[in-house]
Amino acid sequence: MTAPVRRASVFAFICTLALAVPLGGPWVGAAIAVVVILGALAVTDGPIFDLLAYPSDYEDGRLYGLITFVLAAVALGLIAITTSMSVSIFVGTVLLVGYGNLAEQAARRRTGNDVALVAVFCLVAAIAGIAGQAISISVTDGAGAVESVIPTLPTMAFLAASGALLAALLRDVLFSHDDPIVMLSVGLLCWLLAELEPTHGALGIVAALAVTIALGYISYALETASIAGMLTGILLGLLTIVLGGYGWFVVLISFFAIGGLSSKFRYEQKETMGVAEDNNGARGSGNVLGNAAVAIVAVLGYAASSATLVPGDPNPTLFLFAFAGSVSTAMSDTLSSEIGSVFETPRLITTLEPVEPGTDGGVTWQGEIAGIVGAAVVAGISYALFPEVTAVGAAIIVAAGIIGMTVDSLLGATLEGSVLGNQGVNFLATLSGAIVSALLVLSFAVLG
Repeated sequence: MTAPVRRASVFAFICTLALAVPLGGPWVGAAIAVVVILGALAVTDGPIFDLLAYPSDYEDGRLYGLITFVLAAVALGLIAITTSMSVSIFVGTVLLVGYGNLAEQAARRRTGNDVALVAVFCLVAAIAGIAGQAISISVTDGAGAVESVIPTLPTMAFLAASGALLAALLRDVLFSHDDPIVMLSVGLLCWLLAELEPTHGALGIVAALAVTIALGYISYALETASIAGMLTGILLGLLTIVLGGYGWFVVLISFFAIGGLSSKFRYEQKETMGVAEDNNGARGSGNVLGNAAVAIVAVLGYAASSATLVPGDPNPTLFLFAFAGSVSTAMSDTLSSEIGSVFETPRLITTLEPVEPGTDGGVTWQGEIAGIVGAAVVAGISYALFPEVTAVGAAIIVAAGIIGMTVDSLLGATLEGSVLGNQGVNFLATLSGAIVSALLVLSFAVLG
């Protein structure tokens, strides 16, 4: 057994001690945490130190990696006993991180394939997350395991799968020993999702996972997404299906598919011109989130309004149009830049002066037409799938996409590079498309 596997085994055992909270109460769990932290402070060298230390721990001669890991679990436990977060989410999250890490370290002894390692981590982490939730629920309810666990199994699977995907994503973009950050992030996500009261059955959750994982892997195999981009797309797709529906997912995936393929359009020519996407056109998590974050917030808002978590009497249709408007903007902007960049010399949108290809805020008429077509594609899909989207609604989505695309170009010409990065510009542009779409719907509702 290698040192990383031995260390991961000890951390997984420590994570198992989180079961003390549902079994013996929070004070028992707190006492165990204190003992572990004091022991970590006392051990400054020797074989135990070598077993538990991360490389950075040797500089200070302290097991700070273990200490911060336990403190993160304590913080999550405090949230669970002082807020509406359930103890089952706390336990499931801790086991998810600990055993997912152990499985990944063990798998590294047999393969160095990144996709295989991510798959092993997600599978074992999800199973551990479900097990932690199930044990906690069966203990705290004081009923038989079958009677108390079976009705909530689909929700537990959804939370565990979402948590595993987020954990794998964060571990990919951070460092493997940043698990305290991973643990807190996963716990907060699962808490939020539980509050939204997802209602899909077991078959629906399995189908959603199968669809999103298959499409995510295809995007990676086609080199339109990196591993981080693939994980981000799978997670966002899963949330969209479960909290919104398959219609919402089709709209979102149309952007990922068409936008990803557009990055391959005349890629060699773009590379020669210096305007091609890095990493052979594969989009990472930052690019995916910059274009889809507003859409996911709209999905969460829609689910929150259905779960009566939004104050007042919110209209779910507004969230639908905000979602479609943001995706329309993302599609419009992506096609405009990916297709328009290979044609005539672009002109700066603010002055119409000719600029070099790849200049922020540069536009071409071919790119503008491609952007309009992209917005129309999203509008057409929305019109076909959602009864709420009438012909007027489809026109609103097209208008929102065009306005959002224009905002992206204006921000690129004025603020990008000095104040904003590319992902920040994408986020603000999609936000503007979402707001315009929702406001236009409200305006037509008032006038009509």
